Amino acid sequence: MVSLREPSAVPVVGVVAARRTYANLAYLLVGAPLGIAYSMLLTFGIVFGTLLSVVGVGVVVLLATLVGSRLLAGLERRLANAAWSLDLRPPDDVPDDADGLLPLAKGYVDAPSTWRSLGFLSSKVWIVVPTTFLLFGTGTALSLVAAPARYPYTAEFGTVNGEPVTWTIDTLPEAALAVPVALCGLVVVLHASNAVAYAARRTAVALLGRGPDGG
Repeated sequence: MVSLREPSAVPVVGVVAARRTYANLAYLLVGAPLGIAYSMLLTFGIVFGTLLSVVGVGVVVLLATLVGSRLLAGLERRLANAAWSLDLRPPDDVPDDADGLLPLAKGYVDAPSTWRSLGFLSSKVWIVVPTTFLLFGTGTALSLVAAPARYPYTAEFGTVNGEPVTWTIDTLPEAALAVPVALCGLVVVLHASNAVAYAARRTAVALLGRGPDGG
């Protein structure tokens, strides 16, 4: 297993050429839509399962949600291993010799890894907002890099109090200035993406790795 270095361990400018930077970006790009999907699925399963539990069907829905969270956690484990060269292994805290459906269901409910999987999937939606800002920042920086070839044009940086924040580039000196500004902004965005991915990586190791009990 590779060591989980702090984001600050990456050289300031070297972040542009670091392979890990783009592995982090790939994980965030894949993880953001997955986080939204997990949030929707778990909300549906827990809310409707709880509401329907009075007629018995909800218990099945809740159990299916728990089992499904373990399966999805397996997907997340593979993604984390591929992105960060980790060695997160599937838990083995559910007995495979349960005699009957009820003992098997109890095994899933009692397994600590079930609840860690549910916690990880529930929390993954947090990466959606920072990933959206990082994508916007990357797109803006790349558009500024091309300023010498496309001016005159107006770069947009979002809004403040409902008013758009823009930079109208009309001349060659302004276009030339936009390039180093964009490169500095890109370096900042890449370091920010590494920081977000670092937090996601630590969460994955804490919740998807095996505990001392094998779960």
